[in-house]
Amino acid sequence: MTRINTNVQSLIARRAIAINNASLSKALERLSTGLRINSGGDDPAGLIASETLRSNIRAISTAIDNATRADTIVAVAEGGLQEVSALLLDLENLIDQAANEAGLTSDEVEANQLQIDSILQSINRLAEATAFGDKKLLNGNFDFTTSGVNINEPTGATLDHLANVQINAAKIASGAYRQINVTRLAASEVAHLSAVLIGTDATGAANGTLGNATTIQIRGIYGSELLSFASGTAAASIVAAINDRSDLTGVAASANNGALGNGPASISFHSTTYGSDAFVAVSVLENEGDVAGKALDLEGITGTTTKRDTGVDGTFTINGASAIIKGLEASARAGDLALDLIFSSAFGGGTSAESTTSFEITGGGAVFSISPTVGLSGQESIGISEVSTAHLGNASVGFLSTIGSGMANDLSNKNFATAQRIVRAAINHVASLRGRLGGFQKDTLVTTINSLRIARENMTAAESAIRDADFAVETSNLTRAQILVSASMAVLQLANAQPQTTLALLG
Repeated sequence: MTRINTNVQSLIARRAIAINNASLSKALERLSTGLRINSGGDDPAGLIASETLRSNIRAISTAIDNATRADTIVAVAEGGLQEVSALLLDLENLIDQAANEAGLTSDEVEANQLQIDSILQSINRLAEATAFGDKKLLNGNFDFTTSGVNINEPTGATLDHLANVQINAAKIASGAYRQINVTRLAASEVAHLSAVLIGTDATGAANGTLGNATTIQIRGIYGSELLSFASGTAAASIVAAINDRSDLTGVAASANNGALGNGPASISFHSTTYGSDAFVAVSVLENEGDVAGKALDLEGITGTTTKRDTGVDGTFTINGASAIIKGLEASARAGDLALDLIFSSAFGGGTSAESTTSFEITGGGAVFSISPTVGLSGQESIGISEVSTAHLGNASVGFLSTIGSGMANDLSNKNFATAQRIVRAAINHVASLRGRLGGFQKDTLVTTINSLRIARENMTAAESAIRDADFAVETSNLTRAQILVSASMAVLQLANAQPQTTLALLG
């Protein structure tokens, strides 16, 4: 080539140097950052996919942190409940000791009552003091709120249909409420037996008394009692004796005049509780040489005999789904709704005619966001009810505060059986709450954390495959680029030197 004004070979070499320098810079950048994609120009589609995955990974990491925090909060609440449970066991011990009246002096009973008062104060203190940061966990702050629990019958008569409402879990959008409809298809029933008094007067006419001296054994859900009556005892006296011991047996009675049509008076025995756990058993033990059939006719069977009847659990639906029924207690576990109800006897054990009551869950509960997607579907909630002495127990047997000094069931009133039932109801209340919290930890929080960790691993691997640099590839690219840069520089040097040869033509 004899032209010197334009050196095409030099231009080609310079272009190659620019390309090779760019490759060298890219290889150095990727090796220094560890990323294959450092800007949008490296891989636009890959950048979009990578940023989407990064967003998901960040959301999953936050959800894991939220679930871990929720697990810690629930653990703190459960720790407080564990102490409350231990105190309730001490209460059970003190009440059982006090019931041994002949074995304790009055000073010992007073000392037991002082200890009971101290335990009640400790329970109230734990209910207020158990907290995570500034959030108190056991004082009812995390209980669900309801509205319209008691409604009117179609006739307009106000009835308390629900004695207690415990919402365990429910998902409710902010500012919204959830309607709960409870329908009674068939009421729960008490156990029931009837007996006709077939005593006679001097003329042989039935007079509604016992024909002979008789001993009756009454058995119910709480225990049994033997009652002895003289010949000629009237129905009212028998009923009064049975009702005086109903707290010990779980059986009550009432008198009816000619209700069965074969005598002027009869006695109706019935359990004081409802449902399949309730029962009434009556044994007629005739004595003093009675002739069979001359004292008491127990549902058509005379003489020395035993009759037994068991209560019946009703049929109820909650929001159209069959409820779990145990006497006057109902539970629903359907989807994201879990609740426990105690019906009033007027509603749960009323007539068998269909009836409906309703109320609204308006909010509350401990709400945790444990999903990468923020929203109602990503939330889990659990109700943590108040565990103060005014709320432990239930409306059926009473509340724990009533066993304190000066209250209806303190030791001086000697209502030991009632006090024991209250404490046991409180123990069951706390145990149930601890069980629900433990289930929430194990089956919701821990499983969610484990699942999210696996999801984070998989998404991180996918994002790494798109965005991270392969050092083996980039090292090879670096070596190649270094060689090409060196080669192109040498070529440029030769290309720049080539026009020098044309000077020979000038002599």
